[in-house]
Amino acid sequence: MEVRTRPALRFMGLLLTLSMLTAAGVSWAAGDAAPKDAYRRPDGILSPSSNPLTVEKATLGKTLFFDARLSRDGKMSCASCHAPDKRWSDGRLRPLGAENIVNARRTPTVLNSAWLTALMWDGRASSLEAQAVLPITTPHEMNFDMPGVIARLQPIQGYRPLFAQAFGDADVNQKRITQALASFQRTLVSNISPFDRWVAGDETAISASAKRGFTLFENKAKCVACHKSWRFTDDSFHDIGLRSEDIGRGAKVPPQVTLMQHAFKTPSLRDLPINGPYMHDGSMFSLEEVIKHYEKGGIERKSRSLEMKPFEISDEERLALVEFIKTLDGGPLKVDYPWMPE
Repeated sequence: MEVRTRPALRFMGLLLTLSMLTAAGVSWAAGDAAPKDAYRRPDGILSPSSNPLTVEKATLGKTLFFDARLSRDGKMSCASCHAPDKRWSDGRLRPLGAENIVNARRTPTVLNSAWLTALMWDGRASSLEAQAVLPITTPHEMNFDMPGVIARLQPIQGYRPLFAQAFGDADVNQKRITQALASFQRTLVSNISPFDRWVAGDETAISASAKRGFTLFENKAKCVACHKSWRFTDDSFHDIGLRSEDIGRGAKVPPQVTLMQHAFKTPSLRDLPINGPYMHDGSMFSLEEVIKHYEKGGIERKSRSLEMKPFEISDEERLALVEFIKTLDGGPLKVDYPWMPE
């Protein structure tokens, strides 16, 4: 069961509340329906009833997120691949893990992950709590094991008050580590963007060209078939016709589930890095290149998504579509690095 948390205090200025919208000059008249309701931001952060969001858990989770001692060699933290100054990814074509081993897939952002229903490019984690273990224990990432992490953290005196404030006592265990990491990640919510202000009624928030791009997005280009809601993703999996041997979601389902072969999770379009890389394999480096791929429809094969239908737009329309996508950028979400417990 998911619950919508409305914390009294904003954690590090990141917890999403209606006061953020008001501070940004966004408001709605009482009783009025907001325009373009399908794209309105939520008024709180989702968290499961089994791990309700608290400032104390998020504070502990933030410290753990930046602590390289969670990796076997003590050189890599969660923030190594999900860095605040890299839009909470790593900016690499392929991420480097333990012992400089190259990962097969690009590092996705962790922004707005509170609303995810399946995580990782192939959806192999069903919650943030389940996902938290994977990078720590995967050989080509942090290359450690949870008993080793617990044994390393338990004697660190500086962690004792953080665990006690979050959970009532200073005991360190896997459940608490994963709950704290998940809690911190839930506070990482995209800043209000020009598009959000436009949705709320400010017609001057985006350009005329971007508005034309939005119309193309919803109609002629049909991007909204997969990139929907305020996060611009359907949280589903699609084969978009990329030339890749990686079968993605297909490795997690029976081979007869044809449409899941070569299928990968639809990424959010919010806060994209301006120059890429894009796609699960980092194979594209400009939004124009990405749009042209969809115009052509990708390579034909049985698993290609039924939504991948070629279309034609002019150079001017393509630029308008890019201008619209750029309005989804709320700017870097800055977080101060925490003091490391000793």
